Amino acid sequence: MDTMEWVGHAGAFLSSITFLPQVYKTWKSRRVADLSMSMMLIVFTSTIIWLAYGLFNEKGILLPVVICNSIIMVLSALLIYFKISFSKDSSNQA
Repeated sequence: MDTMEWVGHAGAFLSSITFLPQVYKTWKSRRVADLSMSMMLIVFTSTIIWLAYGLFNEKGILLPVVICNSIIMVLSALLIYFKISFSKDSSNQA
């Protein structure tokens, strides 16, 4: 693996973990009022597009793009799920 591949994998790793603190905080607190559903839907949609690009690129599979966006897609899907389910939980408690 050459230097630029390492850079790509490092960037993919760092991009992938950007949502981890938010997912953990939301899961622990069950507070979702400040989460933007539109932002999460845009992120989720963009990761699907990036995955398609990474998988079906004419140069072959771009592994850093695929790994990074797979992880971000799962984390953004979790936030969307939390936004929907925790919003219902808080409306039932009021």
